[in-house]
Amino acid sequence: MRAREIAELEAALGYTFRRPELLEQALTHSSQAKERESGTVESGRRGDNEQMEFLGDAVLSLVTSEGLYQRFPEFHEGKLSKLRAHLVSERHLIGAAEQLQLGHYLHLGKGEEKSGGRAKTALLVDALEAVIAAIYLDGGLEPARKMIEVIVTQPELDRMQVEGGDATVMDAKSALQERVQAMGQGQPSYVLVREHGPEHRKTFTVEVRVAGGELAGTRDFVGRAEGPTKKRAEQEAARQALEHLIAAPADGQEKPSHR
Repeated sequence: MRAREIAELEAALGYTFRRPELLEQALTHSSQAKERESGTVESGRRGDNEQMEFLGDAVLSLVTSEGLYQRFPEFHEGKLSKLRAHLVSERHLIGAAEQLQLGHYLHLGKGEEKSGGRAKTALLVDALEAVIAAIYLDGGLEPARKMIEVIVTQPELDRMQVEGGDATVMDAKSALQERVQAMGQGQPSYVLVREHGPEHRKTFTVEVRVAGGELAGTRDFVGRAEGPTKKRAEQEAARQALEHLIAAPADGQEKPSHR
């Protein structure tokens, strides 16, 4: 990585490395490391991010567990476990990895590059966990904790506005699907209507359509949202639709479609 790229990523992470080689390793996929080795067997520590990903996963779990323990003293173990599972899940972490644009900084082998590795969820999430490990190894637990709280956990907890209900930890698409099923309606449908921006920083616009009806008390509802990935845009559109159905009158009166 060039010095400018390191500085850009450090600014996004809110942390300046004393040993930038740790950040370099955290962003090096095994495919690139193997090409560097040219088929030789390396003794000692590998030059890729696999072991760092293992360590970063443990640091992430510890910091998330401690944060939830302190923030929700009234929650029982099962609820805390459910929240933690959501916050450390691949489905959630991919959003943080894409926010940091880690795909742009990855060091990949030629084959992985050609197969679209920079956009692969597994590679991006592994890189995020490896970056957490790099911060931990370079500066200790406190800077790693700060990065995790600011980028991974706090924004999501604020968004969810946890009030103690189990449904609050469910993703919006699943919650919407359950609600329309309970109403006896058809499944929500999602349509990608637009994508724009450079390849490494695209914005996707997605629409979700929910059929109205007597139980829903509405006409067909269309929600539209943007996001840095199709999944994020779908989630936000689903959230709009869910909020609309929750607010819909129960007496069967119709509301105008939202477009």
